[in-house]
Amino acid sequence: MTEKLRKRLITALKIIVSATLIYFIFTKIDFKDVVLTLKKSNPFYLAVAIIFFVVSKALAAFRLNLYFHEIGAKLSQASNLKLYLLGMFYNLFLPGGIGGDAYKGYVIQKQYKTGTKRVVSVLLLDRLSGMLLIFIYACILVALSNHSFFAGIVWLAILAIPLSAVVFWWVVKKLFSYTLPVFWQSIGYSALVQLAQLVSILCILKSLSISWNIFEYLLVFLVSSIVSVIPLTIGGIGSREVTFLYGAKWLGLNASTSVGISFTFFLITALISLMGIVYHFKKPNLEGTS
Repeated sequence: MTEKLRKRLITALKIIVSATLIYFIFTKIDFKDVVLTLKKSNPFYLAVAIIFFVVSKALAAFRLNLYFHEIGAKLSQASNLKLYLLGMFYNLFLPGGIGGDAYKGYVIQKQYKTGTKRVVSVLLLDRLSGMLLIFIYACILVALSNHSFFAGIVWLAILAIPLSAVVFWWVVKKLFSYTLPVFWQSIGYSALVQLAQLVSILCILKSLSISWNIFEYLLVFLVSSIVSVIPLTIGGIGSREVTFLYGAKWLGLNASTSVGISFTFFLITALISLMGIVYHFKKPNLEGTS
């Protein structure tokens, strides 16, 4: 099987999985209810949600550039932001072809000759750093929630916060010690990235006039963020919505509202990611720091 054929088959499979999940979702809820929910959204709060989403992605790009600098790829922040936006476009719209992370790794290796292993390692660490903070924020929300679903596990959630941080630090020290100088900076950026995304979701909730079960909706969003990373669908669409659907079922939330939140976030992601098409046709020059 040629590489080109393999990529096409992967793309086709992801489209099928996404379509299947979307079909499944709308066998469980009334699509009209979702549309009605979205029609009631407040444009002002949606605009603010977009702003915070953009802030979260800019901070994520700065975090990745920390790692690039540690392996000798002294990329300027302007060039890094352009490359990151292009990666977002590839991740969402060309998932079976040139993945965003794969493209960034290829370009950095070609330009700076840092070594493929180290480039892949820092791209992985960048993802894991974000996942760590998603997990920590999820544990905090579990501790803050009064929902009976979490009764008896609050102490586990609290204990998991320092434990997960220590385990992650140990893994970095053992396997990626060359990135330790920026360990706490990357954690700080990850905390701000996820906080900005949570504020974005809060604004979406506000735009839909949702003022109850806030912690539970935020928690479902964090879980969906982890699930959407699994490369089984186009840009995470379908998998995120299924997570919101079952999260709503388990936590007693409104299913149509939950799916509406998920679709709104996906549309915001798609809108910003689509802007990266500019750098698809005019590849950004990777300028170094002075």
